[in-house]
Amino acid sequence: MEIKKKLAATLKEKPQDESKLGFGHIFTDHMLIMPYDEGQGWHDPEIVPYDNISLSPAAMCFHYGQTVFEGLKAYRTADDKIQLFRPEENFKRLNRSNERLVIPELPVELGMQCLMELLEVEKDWVPHLDGTSLYIRPFIIAIDPFLGVRPGAQYLFMIILSPSGAYYASGLNPVNIYVEDKYVRTVRGCMGYAKTGGNYAASLHSQDDAHKQNYSQVLWLDGVEQKYIEEVGAMNIFFVIDGEIVTPSLETGSILAGITRKSTIELCKSWGLPVSERRITIQEIADAYDAGKLDEVFGTGTAAVISPVGHLKWDDKVMEINNNKIGKISQRIYDTLTGIQWGKLPDPFNWVVPLEK
Repeated sequence: MEIKKKLAATLKEKPQDESKLGFGHIFTDHMLIMPYDEGQGWHDPEIVPYDNISLSPAAMCFHYGQTVFEGLKAYRTADDKIQLFRPEENFKRLNRSNERLVIPELPVELGMQCLMELLEVEKDWVPHLDGTSLYIRPFIIAIDPFLGVRPGAQYLFMIILSPSGAYYASGLNPVNIYVEDKYVRTVRGCMGYAKTGGNYAASLHSQDDAHKQNYSQVLWLDGVEQKYIEEVGAMNIFFVIDGEIVTPSLETGSILAGITRKSTIELCKSWGLPVSERRITIQEIADAYDAGKLDEVFGTGTAAVISPVGHLKWDDKVMEINNNKIGKISQRIYDTLTGIQWGKLPDPFNWVVPLEK
């Protein structure tokens, strides 16, 4: 499909100090926008100057939450090449979210074409400093001006870009997590496996509570029995129990299938490490801790890659993990994944997609 380009007459000044980029508040010169109309499908993609968009106050996305989004990054290597990490997986997951929210499928090939052409226009925005990246946010919103409850007939697919600073500017330090026993994020049969705004809105109260208690995030339990572990904050969670790497299975449909999660599992299996995907109770974790067998705990996600957990609080029980230090397996995973993403290590899995072939 042809992508039209209407480029900005005047370009923004790019950030001079890449050590102060932060996250999610600086945006590049251009964005991609593509409408969908029932009977016509996705059509007329265009790269235009980054700007506000105009929607009816009755647009369905405002009222019924029919929105999905993704998050991935572009990386600049030491030899000044730009590459992506498993971007097709993001568009596959976007379509799983689309299916759950009754949003039309976006062909993976079309999504990739839109992304690569936008990146070609904006490649100078990919920062150079070690650990920095260009964050990529594709999303779809229902825009019908209609207040009835039904799936939309009109949508916008958009991609915006934001240069982002190093996540661990001061080092890879373990975080403190507490187990949420009042609120739940999702339940079996709901939207937990979809990347949609409602799931994140449901987490905000607990996240605010955590910060007030000097904890970084919460560990979510299942929404039925509140004993099975699901996610930590907006990340997938892993435990190393007596040398075995264990993570909650996706069978209930209440856990997001993270691309970093998938890569971590594949990486550990390639190293010959034992990996299990199964249901895990918080009691099992406490018992493993008491038995001296809880070796490591870490979250995985696009932003942090690996986030080691130093303290885990369940009711009145506070578990200090690995003397509040990152574990050997966590460190190895982090070093390998980031090494592949920034082109410092070879990519035996063919996960990397270069911007320029």
